[in-house]
Amino acid sequence: MTTLTLDSPPRRDGAVITLVGAVHGVSHFFHLLLPPLFPWLMQEFELSFTRIGLTMTVFFVISGLGQAAAGFLVDRWGAGRVLAAGISCFLLAALLLSVAPGFETLLLVGALAGMGNAVFHPADFTVLNRHVSQPRLGHAFSVHGLSGNLGWALAPVFMTGIATLAGWRMAALGAACLAAIALGLLINFRHLLADPPGHERKTAPKGEHPLAFLTVLPVWMCFAFFLLITMAFGAIQNFAAPIIQHLYGLTLPVAAGSLSAYLLGGAGGITLGGFLAKHGDHDRIIAAMLSLAALLALLLATGWPPAWTIPLLMGGIGFLTGVAGPSRDLLVRRAAVGRFGENAYGRIYGFVYSGLDTGLALAPLLFGTFMDGGQEHNVLVGIALLQGLAIFTALGVGRFLPAPQR
Repeated sequence: MTTLTLDSPPRRDGAVITLVGAVHGVSHFFHLLLPPLFPWLMQEFELSFTRIGLTMTVFFVISGLGQAAAGFLVDRWGAGRVLAAGISCFLLAALLLSVAPGFETLLLVGALAGMGNAVFHPADFTVLNRHVSQPRLGHAFSVHGLSGNLGWALAPVFMTGIATLAGWRMAALGAACLAAIALGLLINFRHLLADPPGHERKTAPKGEHPLAFLTVLPVWMCFAFFLLITMAFGAIQNFAAPIIQHLYGLTLPVAAGSLSAYLLGGAGGITLGGFLAKHGDHDRIIAAMLSLAALLALLLATGWPPAWTIPLLMGGIGFLTGVAGPSRDLLVRRAAVGRFGENAYGRIYGFVYSGLDTGLALAPLLFGTFMDGGQEHNVLVGIALLQGLAIFTALGVGRFLPAPQR
């Protein structure tokens, strides 16, 4: 594909959205490089839920700290180079996992994968905001979120499938192959990520401190929203399968399938959410969807639903959360553009989405203690409470920002 074939805005928009979506899917796949292998790794290295959960805490602590810094690198050096560096970290993490001799190496794998994950939100959203036409921006965010959920949905099936047939080390090598393919795509289509002609990279407008965005309340409220909502997601991501096994007596493959149903439901919700987000009212869409998702989580916590309904309920929670996704990303865009303009995309997205990593880092530690104590139903109650608190932060952001142009 050459730039000559991409002269029209729709074609170029489509190419940029596809490339960014593909590598974003790989980044979400690597969120689950380790969790699907927890049963094998716990047996191999004699680990508790809390100890194995520490690997994901390391992942998200490194990712959160790195994400805030990566935003400045994106604003200064460009998104293409930073994305390639992130994928390279994933490749190294998967190769190291395939030869891991013990728990300490698993922590290093988590750290390397966290470094790779740190770059994606500031780089991806900078590319989409700079290269995609305004009328297609809502759909660009929808595809971005959809590809991430598809990466999440693929990982449990891919990793557990290979681990069951050929062992967990071969599953790690399979993940390395996916990272290598993604790196090849970035190198081959790097022209799509180049800054527009005449664009001047800078970390802040003239006369303004690069950290001035930290004085803006809506930016902090967006951070709090991501912290809360992703703590809830982290509990599902890491512990949904054993929770469902314990509460409903399902086998491990069926329980893992329920997690995939949640992730696939999220993908479907994001698709619908892209259309809804075009009409504005982003904070209200988020509030409505998360309210319903919290109610379904509480229903699961009761243990009342029949076992055959569990994949449907998990899919419903994922769908409702997914519908809120594009509105969430556009809400952050309003917080960035309203005060600082496009030169702040990288650092504001980097800071706000570091709340995502902070939440996912805390989730294994907080909810792992419930799991070790046999209180699986309390994990689901906690998920509902966190979703409820996230609603108030989203509504607060909406009140402080001017209404978007339609």
